[in-house]
This record gives sequence, C-alpha cells and structure tokens, in this order.
Amino acid sequence: MKTLTDHLAQYAAYHRDPRNLLSHFIGIPMIVLAVAVLLSRPGVDIGGLWLSPVALVAAAATLFYLRLDLRFGMLMGVVLLLCVWGGARLAQQSTALWLGAGIGLFVVGWIIQFVGHYFEGRKPAFVDDLSGLIIGPLFVAAELGFMLGLREPLRHAIEARVGPVRLRQRPVDA
Repeated sequence: MKTLTDHLAQYAAYHRDPRNLLSHFIGIPMIVLAVAVLLSRPGVDIGGLWLSPVALVAAAATLFYLRLDLRFGMLMGVVLLLCVWGGARLAQQSTALWLGAGIGLFVVGWIIQFVGHYFEGRKPAFVDDLSGLIIGPLFVAAELGFMLGLREPLRHAIEARVGPVRLRQRPVDA
C-alpha cells in the first residue's frame, strides 16, 4: 500500500504552479461539496439523522484517509461530515434547488480545476491514476497545513521527490 508521502508526492508532481494550487483551493472544495449534495438523495430521515448514499461514501473515504494518517484522517473526516451535513440540508429542499446547487458546484468546480491545469501545462493527476480523485481533497488539506507551517517533515519529503512549488509561473503559450 502506498504511504501518505507516496500519494501526496505523486499528486504534487501535477501541481507545482501556484495558480494551479490556488485553483485547487477553490475548485476541489466545490466538487467535494457537490458530490455530497448529489449523493444526498435518495435519503431518509431517521430520528433527525439524514441517511443517504453520501454517508457510506464519506465513511469509506474517511477510513481511507485514517489508514494513511491519523491527523489528516481526522481532519478529513470532519470536513466530510460538514459536507454531508450541507448536502443533507440541500437534499431536503426542492428538486430544482438540490439539483441546481449540486450540478452548479460540480461544473464550476471542474472548470476552475481545468483552468488551473491550463496554467500548470499538465493534465490533472486523476487522468493517469484514478486515486487522484480521492487524494485531491487530502492534498488541499496538506498544502493548507504546509502554508501554516505544519507538517514540515512531510512537506520536505514531498519536495525532495517533486521539487517545491514554483515561485515563477511558466509562461502560458499564446
């Protein structure tokens, strides 16, 4: 099984341009929330708790994250719980609101992602390895931690494999 460093370094190799990183800080949360919204139907209210397919997906993802790293796993579990909560709220609204919010967040989130990869000059990581779809949210959490000065040994291990985030952006072809 790949380690946390293996997964993050592989994903980071596709994300060294700061504009692409910025796009991921916006687009990935939108996509994660969109998936939570869209998977919140069908569902059932049992004693004030909304049970739907998103609960199973979020639980499986949290277990995956926990197996990689306890601290990041707990953080991602909280983030996913908030997304599940938001998705449940929207799922209980009109079909138009639920579907509009879910599809809108999903489409706009992906557009932002692809704009970032245009600046990167490289295709998204999931094109080469589908695990990039689950590593993306973890990568955003890790990069935020690195910006806050947390988990420096992990950041150094990743940068030893793929180099630091570029300070200068590569010119965009005209």
